[in-house]
Amino acid sequence: MTDPNAAAPESVASHHYFDRDVGLMAVKLLPSEYYVTSSNTALSTVLGSCVAACLHDREAGVAGMNHFMLPDDGESGAGAGTRDAAESMRYGAYAMDVLIRELVRAGARRERLRAKVFGGGAVLANMTTLNIGDRNADFVLRYLRDERIEVAAQDLRGPHARRVCFVPATGKAIVRKLRAQTEVRQVQHEEGELLRRLSGSRVAPAVENKGNQ
Repeated sequence: MTDPNAAAPESVASHHYFDRDVGLMAVKLLPSEYYVTSSNTALSTVLGSCVAACLHDREAGVAGMNHFMLPDDGESGAGAGTRDAAESMRYGAYAMDVLIRELVRAGARRERLRAKVFGGGAVLANMTTLNIGDRNADFVLRYLRDERIEVAAQDLRGPHARRVCFVPATGKAIVRKLRAQTEVRQVQHEEGELLRRLSGSRVAPAVENKGNQ
């Protein structure tokens, strides 16, 4: 029998590579994905307005990361109950629930979890009125406060996209602000398209030039 609370298999990140910056095998998370590991596998992702939460139970040796696009704090209207698991992983409320549940299944204890959270940047042109980055940042901090999970570190909001690499063995997170125009424009394009589809917003595909700030 299928577990009704299980995330769709395609929500588990599957891009494995060797990360030269940390000298470890790593998994790269795309939007709507998560990954839980009990090995010394680094977890990485690139964030614009999206947010990633890294949760870690150091005593159990279990860590995980997710990557979500919208908080889901205003998505309870028509159609919200018809989303499948893969679609729901785009939203913070579901992505956080899944990550915590899978960490516990892997041997973590909720009361020992510590969080490091990243992203929520203002990088999307012509979408400033939606405050996507701020909403995501506010959501993840509120969620963790309500769940009584300590936030050990955060790098949220601001004008930059970020590349985040989390090393489970040490709990260390390495954050690099993206300033190269090619990197910034790629993040803006990919997140802009995803968010336009999700929000149904008719937003022109202009690009904000914030890479050199």
